[in-house]
Amino acid sequence: MARIPSKDEILGWISENPTKTSKRDIAKAFGLKGADRIDLKRILKQLEADGHLEKRRKTYRDPERLPPVSVLEVTGPNSDGDLFARPLEWQGGGAEPSILFLPRASDPALGEGDRILARLTKVDGEDHAYEGRLIRRIGANPRRVLGVFRAHAEGGRILPIDKGADREWRVGANDTYGAKDGELVEAEHAGPKDRMGLPKARIVNRLGDPSAPRAVSLIAIHQHDIPDAFPDEVIAEADAMRPADLEGRVDMTDLPLVTIDPADARDHDDAIWAEPDTAKDNPGGFVLWVAIADVAHYVRPASALDREARKRGNSTYFPDRVVPMLPDRLSGDLCSLHEGVPRACLAVRMRIDAKGEKLDQTFQRGLMKSHASLTYEVAQAAADGDTNAQTAPLLQTVIQPLFAAYEALKLARKRREPLELDLPERQIVLGDDGTVTSVAFKERLDAHRLVEEFMVLANVAAAETLIARQQAHLLRVHEEPAPEKLEALRETVQSAGLTLSKGQVLKTGHINKLLKAAADTDDAELINLATLRSMTQAYYSAENFGHFGLALKAYAHFTSPIRRYADLVVHRALISAHNWGDDGLTLEDTENLEQTGQHISDTERRSMAAERDTTDRYLAAYLSDRVGADLTGRISGIQRFGAFVKLDETGADGLIPIRSIGHEYFHFDAEAQTLQGSDTGIVIGLGQKVTVRLAEAVPVTGGLMLELLSIDGATVPRGPSGRRGRGPVRRKANKSAKTKSKRKVTRKRR
Repeated sequence: MARIPSKDEILGWISENPTKTSKRDIAKAFGLKGADRIDLKRILKQLEADGHLEKRRKTYRDPERLPPVSVLEVTGPNSDGDLFARPLEWQGGGAEPSILFLPRASDPALGEGDRILARLTKVDGEDHAYEGRLIRRIGANPRRVLGVFRAHAEGGRILPIDKGADREWRVGANDTYGAKDGELVEAEHAGPKDRMGLPKARIVNRLGDPSAPRAVSLIAIHQHDIPDAFPDEVIAEADAMRPADLEGRVDMTDLPLVTIDPADARDHDDAIWAEPDTAKDNPGGFVLWVAIADVAHYVRPASALDREARKRGNSTYFPDRVVPMLPDRLSGDLCSLHEGVPRACLAVRMRIDAKGEKLDQTFQRGLMKSHASLTYEVAQAAADGDTNAQTAPLLQTVIQPLFAAYEALKLARKRREPLELDLPERQIVLGDDGTVTSVAFKERLDAHRLVEEFMVLANVAAAETLIARQQAHLLRVHEEPAPEKLEALRETVQSAGLTLSKGQVLKTGHINKLLKAAADTDDAELINLATLRSMTQAYYSAENFGHFGLALKAYAHFTSPIRRYADLVVHRALISAHNWGDDGLTLEDTENLEQTGQHISDTERRSMAAERDTTDRYLAAYLSDRVGADLTGRISGIQRFGAFVKLDETGADGLIPIRSIGHEYFHFDAEAQTLQGSDTGIVIGLGQKVTVRLAEAVPVTGGLMLELLSIDGATVPRGPSGRRGRGPVRRKANKSAKTKSKRKVTRKRR
């Protein structure tokens, strides 16, 4: 009979042999057989009960020590660029150990949030406890869910706030993170479904009262994983910055540059000025100046600020807050072109002729001073003859030359024929308490268009200069529509009695002709929306494929480096191309341009989705006290499960569920984008005018449920009282009904 080892001996052996921790391995090490293994099992259970060991399936390990192969989450690089990770299953009593990741040349690039399986080595005498080598990257992060927690005796459940979510999540008693009933929480998938078919979740964050008005944007921030807190080292780096001086710069402080922004602008990153060109070879021409904040001076490659800015990709704007790309010390101070304050800038001087065509451009790195911070409304009023104390001294030297130059640029724009979509922008106005007080459509002034044309011209100048100098950079690319999307647009256009020519190379002029024909008709909004949906999404790329929407051969974003990382890259490219300093593009930046372009294209779409979701929730909150009211709108989308309606008054989108329309079956035609009743032959299609009743408005999800009352003025046939529709089926409606309905909805050309 072998001697039974003591508890200390067993713990010592497990510590020295972390890869051999099964009961069988331990027994073999101490020569235990037969009945001796019963005693070993008893000791192991005692160690487990005392917290010295943790049983994982058939193995035991020291809970104060990580196993040699562990699942880690990459936490990102430190100020020295070293990549660190954290263990996801730390069970020890103290703080979780720090792990330095040691990449091999063959390893894929890893970023914050990536999950990996790694082999660990314990180290002593270092700031970190372990060093890790990659075994493989785990395919995806665990699924996250945002919802309202409902507590019960055995833990609770999470009711997701996503409009498309159709199931709850179960939370165990040990996984509630102290959440209270009714709180908004963030959780992650924590295991297989339970006996009731509900997935298990572990709460990882508590977000407070979901009904609070200002929780709306907070929901979107967490739901879309938008980083909203700057790491300490980023804040420290920003706080240490000091204003740039004139060294290595052109003194531009005497140029009467002005900023023109919305009244609620949080930053000012572009300033403009224009004057008549005195050159004899350019009669009627102008000299245009566009000066942009020199963010590259402060955000150096590979710095903590740079890594955080790249991770965010762009600023995200909500009605009640901004999640900025850069800390406020930069975005609201050193890089904001405040009136009367010297600020570092990158500027471009451009000459245009009397027809608005750009003749040449020259870039310079300078120090400027804004002579006035104007709003669009104030600038427009001054141009229209209504000056005030601020604009009267600027009228002849600044405002009139700017608008005169804009008139020339309009001529060039008309010849170029960029896409002229007419889609009014909604503006949600909040009260002091965060509740929606009104929803309106923003007015478009010539002052808005003036600034846009100046920015477009400066962006073109940046792209052309960098291409001419063969300097690598990022371009803004917008490719022409895909053939299948164009065909779908043609079908929509034909249903409105209009045409889009076929069999020729598509140009923006062809689409503008269509939009002009639809203007001032009942189908104008439908045609504009359908045109927008037919377009490809713009993106960032190191290769030039042109910009279809703007009808430009080359286009780069140069004018907003405070809020877009792409513009910062272009600034660095210009610095390198002109040999202005050591803060231009690095070799690593150049090699990773395509990857950077893909990343910031993704972050841009993430922000757009978050902003859209927030708008939906605010609109649902605004309409929640009008449940039961009758509203007008147009059919904006068709799916097998129902029809979407864009409401006239607010622009909000609501759903008419198929089950609520009537008692008959509905046939869904994906190509024609219609729903057709099998008995009555009624057809629901894009663009139809409808009257609906608001049946439900859920602010926490942004969902609006509607009841269809009439289509194009005709009352919708209803089923027997209390009877619900039975939804669509995959069978064709009878031919006679289909033919009849098509005749009913066909519109004549106006």
